[in-house]
Amino acid sequence: MRDAVGWDIGIGLDFHGRVHKGLAKPLIKELEPLKPMFIEEPVVSEQLNALRDLARQTSIPIAAGERVYGRWGFRSLFESGCVDIIQPDLSHAGGLWEVRKIAAMAEAYDVAVAPHAPLGPINLAASLQLDFCTPNAFIQETSMGIHYHDGAPDLLDYVEQGSFFELKDGSFERNSRPGLGVVINENAVREAAKQGCRWHNPLWRQPDGSVAEW
Repeated sequence: MRDAVGWDIGIGLDFHGRVHKGLAKPLIKELEPLKPMFIEEPVVSEQLNALRDLARQTSIPIAAGERVYGRWGFRSLFESGCVDIIQPDLSHAGGLWEVRKIAAMAEAYDVAVAPHAPLGPINLAASLQLDFCTPNAFIQETSMGIHYHDGAPDLLDYVEQGSFFELKDGSFERNSRPGLGVVINENAVREAAKQGCRWHNPLWRQPDGSVAEW
């Protein structure tokens, strides 16, 4: 990847929390010469001691937090000093106002914010509103045109106009439309629902009362 894009493009590497600390150590050491923009979830966010050890051993910024909920969940990440970038998801962490509070806490700890936003146009629109009023916003995730949409609806299929999320030179321009700035194509949502798409929290209660993870 570095050979393909050169050194002027940042590359973020997501471990998805699927690596144990013993394997993460040599992996991160091997990656250091390639100067990644950040490494995301080298271990799961609950492993604070492991995250702290990894952060002490590398110059690569550590990102985490897409599966952390609310201010109190992020508080332990901040106090541990083990992350450089937090990635709260507005759909999970408490909404726009709660994540604005989390971002303000992050600023006090000199931690950057990169909202996690692969869940649809409303999620992305709210994240962009946060970005534009957050001094420590670093980068914005989006699932527009990403590979796992092949053969399935894309994020822009659910809005009336794709220009709501127009990119210019790799950046989103500030949206001046009312509210979150998007108009949902409700017919497209209904059609997707008929075809079996389901939208719900990652932890959702099934008809028999049990809780399943998305």
